[in-house]
Amino acid sequence: MAKSKNNAKKLSYISVPSQIINSISSSSLQSLLDSPKKTSRSTNRFFFFFTNTIFRRPRLWFFTLFLFGFLGMLKFALTLNIPFSPYPCATTLPQNTISTPLSKSNVGVLRDNNIKDEVLLTKALVSHVELRAQGLDKVEGDGGVEKSEFWKQPDGLGYKPCLSFSRDYRRATDGVLKDRRKYLMVVVSGGLNQQRNQIVDAVVIARILGAALVVPILQVNVIWGDESEFGDIFDLEHFKRVLANDVRVVSALPSTHLMTKPVEGSPPLHVTPNWIRSRYLRRFNREGVLLLRGLDSRLSKDLSSDLQKLRCKVAFNALRFAQPVQELGDRIAERMKSKGPYLALHLRMEKDVWVRTGCLPGLSEELDEIVNNERIERPELLTARSNMTYHERKMAGLCPLNAVEFTRLLKGLGAPKNARIYWAGGEPLGGKEALLPLMQEFPNFYSKEDLALPGELQPFANKASIMAAIDYIVSEKSDVFMPSHGGNMGHAIQGQRAFDGHKKYITPNKRHMLPYFHNSSLSEEEFNRIMKELHQDSLGQPELRTIKAGRDVTKYPIPECMCNDSHANF
Repeated sequence: MAKSKNNAKKLSYISVPSQIINSISSSSLQSLLDSPKKTSRSTNRFFFFFTNTIFRRPRLWFFTLFLFGFLGMLKFALTLNIPFSPYPCATTLPQNTISTPLSKSNVGVLRDNNIKDEVLLTKALVSHVELRAQGLDKVEGDGGVEKSEFWKQPDGLGYKPCLSFSRDYRRATDGVLKDRRKYLMVVVSGGLNQQRNQIVDAVVIARILGAALVVPILQVNVIWGDESEFGDIFDLEHFKRVLANDVRVVSALPSTHLMTKPVEGSPPLHVTPNWIRSRYLRRFNREGVLLLRGLDSRLSKDLSSDLQKLRCKVAFNALRFAQPVQELGDRIAERMKSKGPYLALHLRMEKDVWVRTGCLPGLSEELDEIVNNERIERPELLTARSNMTYHERKMAGLCPLNAVEFTRLLKGLGAPKNARIYWAGGEPLGGKEALLPLMQEFPNFYSKEDLALPGELQPFANKASIMAAIDYIVSEKSDVFMPSHGGNMGHAIQGQRAFDGHKKYITPNKRHMLPYFHNSSLSEEEFNRIMKELHQDSLGQPELRTIKAGRDVTKYPIPECMCNDSHANF
């Protein structure tokens, strides 16, 4: 009875992970269960030979160990690249790994918790990539941005920044910086780029009068109600530091001048430095404080070379945006740039623009009627020549381009359909529907609101000047820029892009191109040829300021602020 117990079959169990069982087919599993057991006789014979032969001969024992070790090392060397992942400690996955869809077999294995964790990690990485280019996947082909002559940059002819001041200017600097008697205060008005122009001239006027400049006061904008101060928009410490050898900039009047009644003034248009000195200097020396208002276009555009260089230094170097504004603008520009070159359009299609220019949107009778009624109710807003009809203004090139005209011009200039376009500007009259012609022809069409992550723009929601600054940054960093109309922002960006190496800037030749828009007999090929021919010299090539009198050096920085010889200063 005891013997039968010893001979009874014993059952033993092993634990097998569910992944292995799921990966083995039912037929293979059955064959494993049904396979006959092998006897242990051969195993016993081998064990007897090994212990009685190898262990009793030490040399043979060491030779066997060496042989096994050598063979193992040889196998490791031949298969070195197999067992290791090319990304052993990677926190991000290669792009093709992230974008590759999961196979059906992998989906079946996802029931296991460990595999689920990997999927969650992959999803997180994909989300991270998507956030960096939010909204940039609307229309994407495998080839990315189409290669096109449209992105070709103009020849800058070797011009580079050149801001060396004369010996007389440097010699006079000590006296200007040491003066503690005269303080110039200025109140600047208008939108962001109108304020920039006035700040530039305020610095130059302070230099002309040998006075310290109190940080400019930004007047509350009557249209947008923006109450931003200088330091909210611009980097104040950088402004002071860059101009340290030109003008002393102070944050406020010193205590010795707080009770002083300032001399007030508002210069007429295009005054010269001699006019400013003769008009203000005597009373300024006596009272110690001068308050100027309304400096827009008040200072002459034709100044000495040193004062023109100072204008450039303020506009292109000193007026840097405040860090939070600059960083946000850089991030949005990077989201546009992350998938190739992009075009920035400055669209002047807001209601007040149509009213002030005496023009009509031309997209619907309803929108045209809104503009006409506003102009009748508020005739003071009309700044264009009132003796011209709307059609005369249009054909003279004095009206902003609407979305239909912009679309046709871009197609004529060879902009590829998959071009990425950033549009800067306020809300157009008629909302997004006014932009439909552009959006339908160029689907990759974005604004800062489209590209910003949730909450990024919230701190600046009621700050129109800061919103305009973000548009400025993204537009300035674009590969190609085109405005629909003139204006301060277009002029400022034109000068900045020239100073940065003559990056492509397309100036629509509205006066000459619009007649062709109404010529239905032209084929598309012929129309495109004419558009390219009309704009071949309007692509941002170097252009001398001195060709025409009254040109602003911050728009045309050659020859005072840029040179193309070996003495260019960076």
